Amino acid sequence: MALSLRPKTAEQYVDMVEQAIVEVDELRSSYEYDIEEMGSVPTYLDALEQMLQHLHDAMTDGSYIFGNDNLPFMEIVNRNRGRIPFADLLAMINKTHKEGLDIDSE
Repeated sequence: MALSLRPKTAEQYVDMVEQAIVEVDELRSSYEYDIEEMGSVPTYLDALEQMLQHLHDAMTDGSYIFGNDNLPFMEIVNRNRGRIPFADLLAMINKTHKEGLDIDSE
């Protein structure tokens, strides 16, 4: 899933983060369901979920601030991109964090 557009509204941005949290949960469930085939649940999933939940909490309590630096979870994404099916979604969340909402596109 190659995402090309940043969200236009804060609500869409929060929705993206919520979708990423669901994706982490579904990936974890896949590993747990088929542990013999896929191996053990990667340890980075817990950290990724915590970072996304912290981001979501900041967004919903009003303390979130856009920034110039990568979000903390991008280190995990960059190291494990081939093992994270929703890496493009996480990259778009990070891009939106750094570049802001896409309020100029039609």
